[in-house]
Amino acid sequence: MDAQRRRLSGRRWHFQHGPIDLVIAADGPPEVVDAAHEAAWKRFEGVLGELVAELRVLRQPVAAPCLLQGPIARRMWRACAPYAPQFITPMAAVAGAVAQELIACYLRDGIRRAWVNNGGDIALHLADGESTCIGVVADLARADAGRTTLDGQLIVHADDAVRGVATSGWRGRSQSLGIADSVTVLAATAAMADAAATMIANAVNVDDRRIVRQPACELKDDSDLGDRLVTVAVPPLPTARVRQALVAGAGVAQGCVDRGLIAAAALSCQGQRAHVGAPVAAALIDE
Repeated sequence: MDAQRRRLSGRRWHFQHGPIDLVIAADGPPEVVDAAHEAAWKRFEGVLGELVAELRVLRQPVAAPCLLQGPIARRMWRACAPYAPQFITPMAAVAGAVAQELIACYLRDGIRRAWVNNGGDIALHLADGESTCIGVVADLARADAGRTTLDGQLIVHADDAVRGVATSGWRGRSQSLGIADSVTVLAATAAMADAAATMIANAVNVDDRRIVRQPACELKDDSDLGDRLVTVAVPPLPTARVRQALVAGAGVAQGCVDRGLIAAAALSCQGQRAHVGAPVAAALIDE
């Protein structure tokens, strides 16, 4: 099926092609915004084909040198490379990297703000003096079910070192090794946020025989995780066990902050929360 697009309410656009599902908005003079949307559409039409052409390599663990050719594929690799030799494939950053590719079409005079939301992984453009508010849902199962009650909100200003926001968890679109209901990450780019959210969510974990895990390849035959055990069910756990899992994830998140890979992260698991990084992360935690 060819790429498709349609107008949404609120001056937004919906672009869809196979598994790629984007919602895009921009503020500025109508003629400038319309030109940017058209440029984004022209770029979007070829994105899926580019990724499919290199899919075999994209599903392999990150290792130097980078053998990928396309700009989005190479961006995925660069976002994931800092986590090697831990297991990670470039696919950990695919949603953020695609959003980041499209946001480049809006970096033009006259556009004050723009965002590209790829299933919750968001690339931002903010002109000087601008800001944007992003709603946060702590439990991805609620978002998947279409319930939109927010657990907090995040305001990003143009002078913040943040242009990417991504969320991962065991009940999200992607498979996870951990038990986090959600891990929301703020980073300089959407691809960097996406890779980090994946790794931090994997680390929010404990050993408990009641947690149900299955080989990723049994759930999705083309999974880049192969036979690694991914989480498919998590029962209510004792408070201390949940806190143990969050502490483990927060340690990984703090390491990412210390290395300059992310600005902040907010972690949620069974009603308990933790956050690390820049003060802007506090807005994600609405106790």
